[in-house]
Amino acid sequence: MSRAGRHAERLVDAVDARLPVIEGGPLLRKAFPDHWSFLLGELALYSLLVLIVTGVWLTLFFQPEMREVVYSGSYVPLQGVRMSAAFDSTLSISFDVRGGLLMRQTHHWAALVFVAAIGAHLLRIFFTGAFRRPRELNWVIGVTLFAVSLAEGFAGYSLPDDLLSGTGLRIAQGIMLSIPVVGTYVAFFVFGGQYPAHDIITRLYPLHVLLLPGVLLALVALHLMLVVYLKHTQWRGPGHTQRNAVGKPFFPQFTGSSGGLAVIVAGVLVLLAGIAQVNPVWNYGPYRPDQVSTASQPDWYVGFLEGALRLVPPWETNVAGHTLMWNVLLPAVVLPGLLFAALYAYPFVEQRLTGEWSAERHLCDRPRERPVRTGLGVAGTVWYGVLLLAGGNDVIAQTFRVSVNAITWVLRVAFVLAPVVAFLVTRWLCRALTAAETERLAEGVPTGRIRQSVTGGYETDHEPVETFRPGAPRRPLTGARTGTPSRTPRAPERPGR
Repeated sequence: MSRAGRHAERLVDAVDARLPVIEGGPLLRKAFPDHWSFLLGELALYSLLVLIVTGVWLTLFFQPEMREVVYSGSYVPLQGVRMSAAFDSTLSISFDVRGGLLMRQTHHWAALVFVAAIGAHLLRIFFTGAFRRPRELNWVIGVTLFAVSLAEGFAGYSLPDDLLSGTGLRIAQGIMLSIPVVGTYVAFFVFGGQYPAHDIITRLYPLHVLLLPGVLLALVALHLMLVVYLKHTQWRGPGHTQRNAVGKPFFPQFTGSSGGLAVIVAGVLVLLAGIAQVNPVWNYGPYRPDQVSTASQPDWYVGFLEGALRLVPPWETNVAGHTLMWNVLLPAVVLPGLLFAALYAYPFVEQRLTGEWSAERHLCDRPRERPVRTGLGVAGTVWYGVLLLAGGNDVIAQTFRVSVNAITWVLRVAFVLAPVVAFLVTRWLCRALTAAETERLAEGVPTGRIRQSVTGGYETDHEPVETFRPGAPRRPLTGARTGTPSRTPRAPERPGR
C-alpha cells in the first residue's frame, strides 16, 4: 500500500475511534459508483446548498410587504413611481446593496439548475430502472421533491411583485377559480380577499423561506438515508453483482471528488450570475392589475402549464348555475394531477406487469434493453417539450413572422401525435440497437481486411470485442440481462463511451 493509502487508512481508523456510531467504518467505506450519470443527484444537492446560502443572505434585505411606497432609489427610470414595498426592496437589493444583484441572480440561477438537476436525476432513474424493489419509496420521495421544488420555485419567483411575476399570480388565481364549487373560496383564502388583495406576498414569504425549504431538507435527508441503507445501483460489469456494490469508498476518494464538484457547481452558478442576466425586474416594472408584460414567459419548469393553458380551446359548461371552465380546469388542475399520479404509480405498475415484484434489483438496465419503458419516457419528454413550446407560441409567431393561430393548431396536433410517434420510433430504435449489438458481440468487430476463401469467395476478418460501454452485455450472451459477468477476461470498461 502506498504512503497516501496508509495515511488515509489511519485517518479512517481515527474517525472510527471517535465516532462509535459508525464503528467499523461502514459509512466511511461505503462504495459509490463513479460513472458520470450518478452525479446528477449531487448537482441537485449542491445547487440546493447554494440556494440556502444565497436565500439566507437575501432575507436580510427583502421586505415581504404589499404596502404602497414611492420609489426613490438609484434606478432613475423608476424614481417617483408607486410600487409595493416588496418590489422596492428588490430594486434596493439590485442597485443599492453591495453585491446584491450578484446574490439575487446566483439565487435565481441556482433555482433553475436545482429543478433541472432533479428532473434529469429522475429521468436517469427512470430509464435505468433504478426505481424497482427495494427503491420504490425513494422514487416516491424523488417525485415529491420535484413537486415541492416546483412550488418553491413559483413562490420565490412571485415574491418581487414585478409585472411578470404578478401576471403569473393572476394566472394562478384563475386556476384556483376554475376548481368547481370551492374555487372562489380557495382563491379568497390564498389572496386574503378580492384579487389582488394585500396579503399574497406576506403569505408567500414564510412559505418560500420556511415551510417549503423545511420540507425539501427533510425529504433530501430521508432520501440520502435510504441511499446509504439500500446502497446505490450500479451498471453491469465484471465483479458487479446483485449482492455487492463496486465503486469509490466514501472517504477519502468520494468525498474529495464530490467536494470538488460542489466547488465547481458554486463557481459556475456565481459565474452565470455575473455574466448572464436573469429576471431583470426593473425592465418589467411594478405589478399593476390592469397591465400585462408583452411576451410574458414563466420560468421553464412551469412553462408546460402555460403551454397547456394556451392549447386547450375555450370550452365551458353551465351546470346548475355554475360555470365549469374546462379550458383552465383540464390543463392546469387535471393534467398535472394525472401526470404526478402516473409518476407515483409507475414503479408499482411496471413491476406487476413484468413480474419483477418479488426480487430485488440492484443492477441498472440500459435503456435500449427496455424498449417499452424507454419509449414511454421519450414520449413523455416529447409531450413536455410540445407544451413548453406552446407556452411561447406568441414569441415563436413574432420571431418567425407566422400566424399564432397556425402555430397553436400545429402544436395541438403535435400534443396528440408527437408522443405516439416518439414512442414507436424509440421502441424500434432500441430493438434495432440491441440486435446490432448482439450480432457484433457474436461475430466480432470488422477489421477492414478482406481475404479470399479457398472456394473463391471473399470474407471480412473480425476481431473479438474488447471494449464495452458500461452495462453492455458480454460473453456468454445469457449473462446480458442477469448481470452475470463474462468468464473471458476482457479489457476494462471505458467510462462514458
